[in-house]
Formats: sequence, C-alpha cells, structure tokens
Amino acid sequence: MKKSFRRLSWVLFTLFVVPFHFIACAQREVPNDRPACSALDFDQKVEDLLNFTVPVIGVDELYQQKNKPILLDARPQEEFEISHLEGAKRIGFRDFNYEALEGIDKDEEIVVYCSVGYRSEKIGEKLQKMGYSNVKNLYGSLFEWANRGYPLVDAQGKSTQEVHTYNARWSQWIQKEGLIKKW
Repeated sequence: MKKSFRRLSWVLFTLFVVPFHFIACAQREVPNDRPACSALDFDQKVEDLLNFTVPVIGVDELYQQKNKPILLDARPQEEFEISHLEGAKRIGFRDFNYEALEGIDKDEEIVVYCSVGYRSEKIGEKLQKMGYSNVKNLYGSLFEWANRGYPLVDAQGKSTQEVHTYNARWSQWIQKEGLIKKW
C-alpha cells in the first residue's frame, strides 16, 4: 500500500507539477515600453527571437542621442565589412573579440547590435556577466537601422547602401527600397 501510494504520488507530481515548472521557467517578460520596428511582421519576428534579458534601445533613440554610446557589432567580419554603424567596433559572436573591450569602463553605455538582435542579446548577456553594467541591445538591430534609412558605412568607412542579410531567408526583413542585399 505504501509503495503504491508513493508511486501514485510520483506519477501525479510528474504529470502536474513538473510541466508547470517548465512552463513558468520558459516564460519571458516582454517590456511594455519596448521600441517597435517599422514593419509589423518584422517587429513580431524580433519580439519572438528575444528573451529581453538585456535592456533594449530603439534605433530612433540611438540615432538621436547627442552623446553616442560605445557601439559593438556582434556579427562576423564578412558581415561587418559589408556595412555597419559608423564608429562601431566588431566584437563578434562565435569569435568573441576581447580586444574590442580595451579601454571601455564597466559603467560606460554600450549598445550591442547584430542583424536583428538575437546574437547581440547573447553578447549583451556575456558582457553583463563580465561586469559591464550599462549594456543595451539595439532592437531590430542593423536591419531596422537600415530600414529607417539611417547611415551605414563599409569597411573603408564610406557610406553604403549594402546590407549583409545573412542568407536569402533573412533578406526578406530588409524592406527599404534602394538597399542592396548581400549574403
């Protein structure tokens, strides 16, 4: 009888308590005051990709800031060379470049970006764990920046309309006419 009761208790625990624990842990909180991307379908894609573990900043807010923060690009070198935000340093993602952090105080404002915001969020988390206290993720990242018509520069620092879109599937999110999609 005791053995049956334990087995029944274990079965009930497994069926009812464990799944709710995983559901609760998997939930994420989307900030009510988060910025939005100009295209609703792209905005939904970005929202779905992010866990919002790093505070976000909108491209309009970043563009209008008088005192520019440290900009870190979390994309591979080939993407960075096609185009990036002026003044950005490439920190990378899989090939994390610690040298990009030289001379940056732990309390300076840092904005990390990539193509859409997923990789930059992961790098932002890494920076937070390293003790950087004022890290933000650019919501919609380079794609939204380009879609809003804000300036991009190439590897030589010259103005460009080219955007590395990672691959053909992701290129759909570059929607501003006149931009040249590369992958």
